[in-house]
Amino acid sequence: MVELTLLDHFLFIIGEVTLLLLIALGLLILVLLILTLASFHSGRLYFPRILKPGFTALEGVMRAIFKFIGLDDQEMLAFSVRLLNTMNLKAFAAIPVNERAIFLPQCLRAARCPAHLTPEGLKCVSCGQCGIGEIRPALEHLGYRVFLVPGSSFIKRMVKQYHPRALVGVGCLLEVKEGLEMADKMHLIGLGVVTLKDGCVETLVDWNALFEVATLGLDPSTIPVDLHVPAA
Repeated sequence: MVELTLLDHFLFIIGEVTLLLLIALGLLILVLLILTLASFHSGRLYFPRILKPGFTALEGVMRAIFKFIGLDDQEMLAFSVRLLNTMNLKAFAAIPVNERAIFLPQCLRAARCPAHLTPEGLKCVSCGQCGIGEIRPALEHLGYRVFLVPGSSFIKRMVKQYHPRALVGVGCLLEVKEGLEMADKMHLIGLGVVTLKDGCVETLVDWNALFEVATLGLDPSTIPVDLHVPAA
């Protein structure tokens, strides 16, 4: 009978631990898969506090699995954005409006927009060619700082300069997801509003949806009824 050496015992223990970790990982992936499919089917999120860290840690694996079962990248992005928004709603609503900022992408402006680029992004001149000139005064009246930016570097710069505790970002699915993740890394509470149309020029957003997000947590009596919100 061959006697096991100390090294053999050590390797055996390592093998058992590895097997247990693989089983635990498989169970975690299965739980995430079930919760995600259930959320897709019902239209509501189940156990978002489990889904968020699970997706963050296993995003590549989950993306491959969902692609295999027929869910495309756009559906996965939409689910991720919805998950991140849901997780942040309560905390966002608790932050005073004067400690929030809104970042609009430059693609929302008109093709012949006369705004000039400044160190704080594009400065809207309310020329009337797009909805930004209408929504900006309404949001600023509520107490927001509103920025029209060409990229994430401007967002980081404005956050460093003005120190908001929460932000609302508008963009396509991928931009919103990346923006929410960036906000999380900067220890900010972020919410995202996805544009109705993708592209680089004259995209569209539901301004009413943005306004609803912007007024989260505000006392309705403090919101003037005559504030004008443009149509999408």
